[in-house]
Amino acid sequence: MKTYNKPAPTKILAKFDNELKNLLANDLKEFMGRNPFLMRKKQAMTQNTLFVA
Repeated sequence: MKTYNKPAPTKILAKFDNELKNLLANDLKEFMGRNPFLMRKKQAMTQNTLFVA
């Protein structure tokens, strides 16, 4: 009978959480970069701060 070491469930969950976090972070970065409305809002915010300063 062959025996093998199974990884601990906590290690599997930690790996899954890290991979999911990385995927979501990458998706959010791409969304923020592609969304024209957010770009306009950022430009408007920087222009408003320049007028106040």
